[in-house]
Amino acid sequence: MPVTQRQLAASIAMALQIADSEAIAAFLLDPATTLTDHNPLSRTSAGAQRQIWTGRQREFASFGVAALGVPCLLNALQRLPNDEPMIQEMLQAGPCRAYVYHYGDGCRIVGAVLHAKGTASLPVVKLPRWARARPAKRKPSLQLDLFAIL
Repeated sequence: MPVTQRQLAASIAMALQIADSEAIAAFLLDPATTLTDHNPLSRTSAGAQRQIWTGRQREFASFGVAALGVPCLLNALQRLPNDEPMIQEMLQAGPCRAYVYHYGDGCRIVGAVLHAKGTASLPVVKLPRWARARPAKRKPSLQLDLFAIL
């Protein structure tokens, strides 16, 4: 059963490892955004995507392409074995494209990137209230200070 855009957006909005998750999720929920018909790397691996996005990160910096999520995706891919299988979803609206990587269920998100084409700007879209709820961050546990006892 294919993963829906709404499911991907909800999973991305809850992904704490993605710094710009709310903006990427909002893009996925925009009515103009659609899944692309042509996705040559729908089944891919962490190693292949690490190589691709390392190159794209350099290209984006060189050409001034607006992008969100690239450093977070590269950090996530770095922690995975090269042969780790994953699914790539590609979504597009106007001059912007989003890539979402998950393990096949649409819930466990590896990472996501939103980028503009050329010198276009990223869209400014508002995230619906249901997708804005983020899980509470854990408070750091208190560490025992052995020197305070002396």
